[in-house]
Amino acid sequence: MTTLNPRSRPGFHLLSRLFTGFSLALGSGTALADYTWNFPKPVTPIGRDTLSMHNQFMIIITVLFVVVFAIMIYSMLKHRKSTGAEPARFSGPTGALQWFWVMVPFAMLLFIDFVLMGIPAFHAVIEMEDTRTKADMVLKVTGMQWKWQYEYPASGVKFISTLTTPRDQIEGKEPKGENYLLEVDNEVVLPVGKKVRILLTSTDVIHTWWVPQFGVKRDAIPGFLRETWVRIEEPGTYRGQCAELCGKDHGFMPVVVRAVPEPEYLAWVDKKKAEMAAAAAGSDKTWTKDELMAAGKAAYEKNCAACHQPEGQGVPPVFPALAGSKIVTGPLLSPEGKLIPDSHVDRVMNGKAGTAMQAFKTTLSDADIAAIITYERNAFGNTKGDMIQPAQIKALR
Repeated sequence: MTTLNPRSRPGFHLLSRLFTGFSLALGSGTALADYTWNFPKPVTPIGRDTLSMHNQFMIIITVLFVVVFAIMIYSMLKHRKSTGAEPARFSGPTGALQWFWVMVPFAMLLFIDFVLMGIPAFHAVIEMEDTRTKADMVLKVTGMQWKWQYEYPASGVKFISTLTTPRDQIEGKEPKGENYLLEVDNEVVLPVGKKVRILLTSTDVIHTWWVPQFGVKRDAIPGFLRETWVRIEEPGTYRGQCAELCGKDHGFMPVVVRAVPEPEYLAWVDKKKAEMAAAAAGSDKTWTKDELMAAGKAAYEKNCAACHQPEGQGVPPVFPALAGSKIVTGPLLSPEGKLIPDSHVDRVMNGKAGTAMQAFKTTLSDADIAAIITYERNAFGNTKGDMIQPAQIKALR
């Protein structure tokens, strides 16, 4: 007969890891907090509390599981028919001793539920909801299909963050990158050690802002302003994503947060302000058609291609094609230079109610809107040959 090495059995390593983790958790509170199982390393107070409670609850329910099943197995083996055991004749507790053994487990479960589990859970919920006490700054997060807008009210910084994973990777034409579907053009930058109050809302459907290492997952709901907070304790780059089924590209809304020391954060704010000032100055510049086409192609691929597709073919009937569209090839403005209702310019700036077409005048600069409109009218087989200047968009706001 062949003797098998227990270490070669598939379940041995899992059992070994479970036993080791259980032993460490029972050994000390520090080990309990450090043993992360399959959780990413927490870097915020909320994340640490969540992991600590998870580990405590896992120990409690594991002990309950082992004890209950041990009693069951013992009872089935000890009182099986083949040993001559006779079944009891009573149908419920009748004496004081039987009632005692009924109430003891009940009391133990109440203690576990309301004391061992309830008190830590209550404390954690109170901490999670305390967004205002000693908050150092505010970050407003707005979800939209399928990107995030971030605003820093105190400094006036505002930008859009969108996915940068190449379409060829998504379509399987190239190997997946290291941070596949978790890379963006504009990272959120936050200072280490500062309590950041986060306000969340949405412009269209429900989105969920989620960064696992922060222990934060909060819905962004249209028409509501919801809150959470983070205080990042270690510098680094932390990645998450929208965790809601928010539409066609629900898997393409990554969240990337870079935590840096405060001096580096302040330098980043100054840089962003300079970029915004340069973008605003672009509204008063007279652009050539080639400049608008080049900028429009980049802005279209970033903001429009997810719905209307890279070649403008759309996904009818939900996302209409831009190639040959009567709206895209229609008049730009009225003879007086005014906005024509439901025209190409109106659609891009103000969107269309009841559809996924959002109002880009609240998220894009004058130059970006002018460039996108000019590009769409002269690409995908459309040959209008005209263009619109950022200064005209500025006047229409």
